[in-house]
Amino acid sequence: MQAYVVEEKTLDYSGVVRTERDRPTPDADEVLIRIRAASLNYRDLAIANSDLTYPGAQLPVVPLSDGAGDVVEVGSDVERLAEGDRVATPFAPDWVSGEGTPAKFRRSTGGNVDGALAEYAVFPADSVPRLPESLSYEEGATLSCAGLTAWRALAEDGDLTAGETVLALGTGGVSTFALQFADATGARVVVTSSSDEKLARARELGADDTINYEETPEWGDEVMERTGGVDHVVEVGGPGTLQQSLAAAGTNGHVHLIGVLAGQDGRVHPGPVMGKALTVEGVMGVGSREMFDRMARAIDAAGLSPVVDTVFDFDEVREAYRYVEAGDHHGKVVVSL
Repeated sequence: MQAYVVEEKTLDYSGVVRTERDRPTPDADEVLIRIRAASLNYRDLAIANSDLTYPGAQLPVVPLSDGAGDVVEVGSDVERLAEGDRVATPFAPDWVSGEGTPAKFRRSTGGNVDGALAEYAVFPADSVPRLPESLSYEEGATLSCAGLTAWRALAEDGDLTAGETVLALGTGGVSTFALQFADATGARVVVTSSSDEKLARARELGADDTINYEETPEWGDEVMERTGGVDHVVEVGGPGTLQQSLAAAGTNGHVHLIGVLAGQDGRVHPGPVMGKALTVEGVMGVGSREMFDRMARAIDAAGLSPVVDTVFDFDEVREAYRYVEAGDHHGKVVVSL
């Protein structure tokens, strides 16, 4: 079969190499998936170009956690899935249900377990979720990390309800899913970006308020003035944006820590956390298969369509990596297999 592997870490992604591998065979409790599409996350860039590693990780590794395809072979002990089922790849193949534990997210697809950028992949059947019936493979390939992270933060950890207010930072994959899930729930949504064009697109998707953070550097105060303080912040920036996010949050609000896209350096004053009784919680390990199942039902019920910015061909993988790194996309970038 054809596959890509991260053979070595390089800043220009020349270490992401196309290769020929044997088609895997599922064990008794596994399924073999014919991958039809896969999508990139910023985490995948770091695996290919930086020091980000997972316990036990060794190169070469097939990258990308997010994929979608068809079950083409099932192990002898598998009952919940069958050949022909449309499925997604799991981010954490040992996390089926319950709360996350170190053991459940010890293995990470595309990190220390071969991922979705291959024609075929095997995973434990219990960890593999079915795709929402309403989505294409390209749309379904956006869900395993970005979609499930946003869903878990707002719906699972945050208990988001209609009438609450959500702040989403930027218009990348997680933030755009957060906008869509919040809008579908009946929440008020505020979106920040440095691009007026992306903010206009966010309004088309349901954003109620938008702020250009380059024009308004103290955007946390601006959010507070407009909303009286948001109930949820989907915080993907890290130390570079966290102080503003704390300023934007209202009393008893939730700040969901997801990423470090604005860099890992910075100092944060904890005063707003104490003064406003904020809950600041990290989203680790993305989510379980059962969380994905609940998300899939919600997507079908709401008729929600993931935002796919660009679809690259299988022979354009390095170009896809570089396009994501440039940061000009809105939503998700997908590779078609």
